[in-house]
Amino acid sequence: MNTLRVEKIGGTTMSRFNEVLQNVILKDKNDIYNRIYVVSAYAGITNELLEHKKTGTPGIYQIFEQGKECETAMNRLKERLCELNRKFATTGLDIEAADSFICERIRFALNILKSMNNVLASGYVNRNELLLAARELLTSIGEMHSAFNTANILQNLGYNATFVDLSGWKDSRERTIDERIRYTFAELDPSSTICVATGYTKGTEGIMREFDRGYSEVTFSKIAVLLGAGEAIIHKEYHLCSGDPAIIGEDKVHPICNTNFDVADQLADVGMEAIHPKASKPLETAGISIRVMNAFDPSHSGTLMTKDYICPKSKTEVITGSNIVTCLEIHDTHMVGEVGFDMKIMQVLEKHNVSYINKATNANTIGMIIYEKDCTPQLVKDMQERFELVTTQNVAIVCAIGSNIAKPGILSKATRSLADANINILTVSQTSRQTNMQFTINRKHFIPAQRALHKALCEEDNTI
Repeated sequence: MNTLRVEKIGGTTMSRFNEVLQNVILKDKNDIYNRIYVVSAYAGITNELLEHKKTGTPGIYQIFEQGKECETAMNRLKERLCELNRKFATTGLDIEAADSFICERIRFALNILKSMNNVLASGYVNRNELLLAARELLTSIGEMHSAFNTANILQNLGYNATFVDLSGWKDSRERTIDERIRYTFAELDPSSTICVATGYTKGTEGIMREFDRGYSEVTFSKIAVLLGAGEAIIHKEYHLCSGDPAIIGEDKVHPICNTNFDVADQLADVGMEAIHPKASKPLETAGISIRVMNAFDPSHSGTLMTKDYICPKSKTEVITGSNIVTCLEIHDTHMVGEVGFDMKIMQVLEKHNVSYINKATNANTIGMIIYEKDCTPQLVKDMQERFELVTTQNVAIVCAIGSNIAKPGILSKATRSLADANINILTVSQTSRQTNMQFTINRKHFIPAQRALHKALCEEDNTI
């Protein structure tokens, strides 16, 4: 049995590193090695470097994009990172070494950004390409900081630990992401050293260009596949539960012990990412299981996600949804009986790089649920130029998801629970595979709808 595990630690979890150290890395003193940790930047740092992931509040990247000087913002970031270092002094971090490391990296990055600004001003280069390069450069800073600190703390505690820098810092050699991972790990022996790798990997294809904010999970996935890990583990600050504890109540939800990759895809499609879908696919193909664990509940074995798991008993595993979606509806009397009519709609969506979450259709109307941020005025305008009537409505979707929800009466029970809560259903979507029932509702009903579905399908209907 392959004992190598590749383990991803997210940013919010990393910010509570004292607990991570005891609950995860040093939990079992006889099980220290054959583990590669892929770490994210501490909570909020990537938002400050790029933009806020949820609100879009501009970060340093936007300052650079607008052609303004970044030195003040970069120095402010440097002070914040050095202040973060102080938090880990009692944990074992060498503050002088950590400050020196991150200050040198920020100074070098700032010099590169200044040079890029001069080149941009010349008008002789492709602006988009240079902006993407700047985004990559900025992204790498947060992961270098947290990975260096983690390795340094472990070394100072007497463990053989290695800072595995995949950022390609000052390395001008052209390597793909896969090539850099193979090259960097070629001389390392995880059985004798604790490897702490940056969640960012520099590659000729550009990890941000390909995966944007899912980049750290892609690094994690690629390392696991390329090094042939026995298991891939994701450490989060919560369990993968039957519902959101903040909405349903901690006393009503329960952790999911087993599920499959199909369920993970369904969750990701509505924004509840157990793992980025582009990171899970290679693991699924390689037959590497994923375990999602709560770093702050070390006694729980977490959620094991495998390719072939089907719940032996028909039941709903998760109630979730999104309240940041829009219903884009196209009504056209020429639609009825016309073969390929919806392809015209898909062509407009492709032009705007928009993917829909679900689609409902009848003789002359097609309604699609897309993310609100994707429903731009230009997209609507392009649709209106091609079709008779185009309308939009900001809505919410709630979903009942499971690896085996094929059960007579489950749809009836779900719709009855919403009706009893006085919630009108705008659209319903479910395929014959029966892993995800989606209900489009008015946005104001987002929370009560989840509570109603969870009570009916996860509390009353299931034997926990």
